[in-house]
Amino acid sequence: MTADRSNGIFYGVDRWTVLLYVAIVLAGWVSITAASYDEGAADVFSFSHFYMKQAVWVGVAWVTALVVLLLDERFYHMFAYPAYFAGLALLVAALAFGKEVNGAKAWFEFGSFRVQPVEFAKIATALAVARVMSDYSFSIARFGDLMRVGVVICVPLLIIVLQNDTGSGIVLGSFLFVLYREGLNKWLCIPVLLIAALFIVSFLLSPLALLVLLILVCTLSEAMMSGEWRSRIIYLAVLALSALVLCLAMHFIAPGRMSLYGALLTVTLLSLVGVTIYAFRAGLSNTLITVALFIAAMVFLPTTDRLFDSLKDHQQKRILSFLGIVNDPSGADYNVNQSKIAIGSGGFAGKGFLEGTQIKYGFVPERHTDFIFCTVGEEWGFLGTMTVLTLLCLLILRLMRMGERQQEPFGRIYCYCVAAILLFHVLVNVGMTIGLMPVMGIPLPFMSYGGSSLIAFTILLFIAVRFDASTRQFSLDKF
Repeated sequence: MTADRSNGIFYGVDRWTVLLYVAIVLAGWVSITAASYDEGAADVFSFSHFYMKQAVWVGVAWVTALVVLLLDERFYHMFAYPAYFAGLALLVAALAFGKEVNGAKAWFEFGSFRVQPVEFAKIATALAVARVMSDYSFSIARFGDLMRVGVVICVPLLIIVLQNDTGSGIVLGSFLFVLYREGLNKWLCIPVLLIAALFIVSFLLSPLALLVLLILVCTLSEAMMSGEWRSRIIYLAVLALSALVLCLAMHFIAPGRMSLYGALLTVTLLSLVGVTIYAFRAGLSNTLITVALFIAAMVFLPTTDRLFDSLKDHQQKRILSFLGIVNDPSGADYNVNQSKIAIGSGGFAGKGFLEGTQIKYGFVPERHTDFIFCTVGEEWGFLGTMTVLTLLCLLILRLMRMGERQQEPFGRIYCYCVAAILLFHVLVNVGMTIGLMPVMGIPLPFMSYGGSSLIAFTILLFIAVRFDASTRQFSLDKF
């Protein structure tokens, strides 16, 4: 049953969500103005200025929001899969024919106008995940169904990584939060997070250390899920003893032909055959998922060295600097150091609009894009940063509440996907400006300069608002 739309386009729309969105966008525009304002410019209203360009994008984004609200909610369910494949096609096209910007071949350029397809691919992926997980026969506890969701998430992630835009790609990893909300065992989430951490530091560890850690993470996590600690501890002990026996035997039979790493890898892979057969016959889906996770990690972990070597020199230094391995104040650490100086100099109430010296004199690079939070910190101080973070957190919480109001799983899952994406962006962007996260080039939602980012985030948010409006319309019309 479709609710009566005669009361207007805003009938049933969550006004608090819209007000939060408008407040954040305006705060972003004020910050972009402060970061890019030139006192010596002859024409302050020239569209050569970033703040004037952003004003245009704000207008386009608001018109786009109205269009999203006008479309029937069933449209998004119907075209979720076509949108997903169109998003993949755009990502592939950008990889093949796109323009390289800051080392990432992830942009289309039309004159002075640039579009980053990955921002819109996030929307398409969120819709596709919601569509897959809202199927009538879907079960988060079923191995095959979980693999379907994993494929939907990992295919665009892989293409984005190939574009050398890893920061944008790992945003899709935030959908783990959605899987957890939909019933994924929490003890399965933990090994995924730990394996992701191993990817980050894998080039610092020996192959043997990586293998041992991976075996421990997967086995102990599976033990937490099943509650079968005794048998899993015995399995680890047998695995270690078998590897030592095989290594010693090969030392006498063919000296130098097999290391301890090779022996442990051999017995582990052989044991997985038996574990998989047993789990399949016993219907132990959590064990099967853990085995699949282990094999996938074994396939991809060795590639991290090559991925690290393929990064630009400054990208490698950023990672090493974040891990504390190198100290390069005038190079890799420069952005973060200047960012922390700018935020710290703002004090409690800030220096005031257009009075930020670190921002005004260009000490902070990318101060209107990825490091826009520095402008807020220097000019509006602790009060300003807390206000912005509060607005963003309220918006994310509002999305989660909207998700819980949904009567259909498609809308609920999509709302949580949006909340997860926004939360990840906020945590990483703010974290990198204060040195808690490596610099990844991830924008602050609705605040960083850029048309692609603002419009994509607007569409992402207002599709959720549209779903919520339909639910509220039905409730209002019913009573």
